[in-house]
Amino acid sequence: MQIVHIENLDLPGLADYSRLTDVALRRVSEPAGGLYIAESSKVITRALAAGHRPRSVLLQEQWLPDVIPLLAEWPDVPVYVGAASVLERLTGYNLHRGALAAMHRPALAPVHEIIRDARRIVILEDIVDHTNVGAIFRSVAGLGADAVLITPRCADPLYRRSVRVSMGTVLQVPWTRLPEWSEAAPLLHEAGFHLAALALSDTAVSLDRFAGSAPERLALILGAEGDGLSTQALAAADTVVTIPMLHGVDSLNVASASAVALYALRV
Repeated sequence: MQIVHIENLDLPGLADYSRLTDVALRRVSEPAGGLYIAESSKVITRALAAGHRPRSVLLQEQWLPDVIPLLAEWPDVPVYVGAASVLERLTGYNLHRGALAAMHRPALAPVHEIIRDARRIVILEDIVDHTNVGAIFRSVAGLGADAVLITPRCADPLYRRSVRVSMGTVLQVPWTRLPEWSEAAPLLHEAGFHLAALALSDTAVSLDRFAGSAPERLALILGAEGDGLSTQALAAADTVVTIPMLHGVDSLNVASASAVALYALRV
């Protein structure tokens, strides 16, 4: 195991952690495809279990016993160890979750591969809040949907906050990006999916009624807070579904709505 004790912050391998934004990490020229940061030993464990390749690890010394066993198959990966004050100067924040790992981004699978054996999938249209994206992935993992598809302008599930909020489930739930609706809708329909848009509409079917006879293969479409689903998404949908609400409240936060809908539609 390559354990490197940090004596200065000029080591080339530390550049991945040096106050870089998630966007900057994604654009690094090497490796191709960029990096993402896995934060905490639990998330690192899930990333490795998903087959993702580590580039390096950064931690305080007391976390070495937790992390070293995880890297048994990666003896050449450097493990940078430093005091809390040194690591905070490097990253810009307190590493209270113990460890960070710079991980190589895996190539995204094609849509047809992700949905081949799926019965329940979730589509995220242009959801830009990383907390909501992470929370929805956690609902998908916990309530039994098979995959997530995200539109071209949806937030990155491997953004640090998304990974953290999801408790690492973005690393275990199959996901990939959809093309624009003009191509995505025919692709999903040809695969046998019924597209259900979760939205407010005078013609919407209530969730409990829809769940009573839900289609065998179902894609649940969720939109961004505020703007909701686009006209293209609504036009592509076979059914508009709404969650009945009380006391003048018209809707839930999209992450909460995803949990309610997925529970009702579980198979």
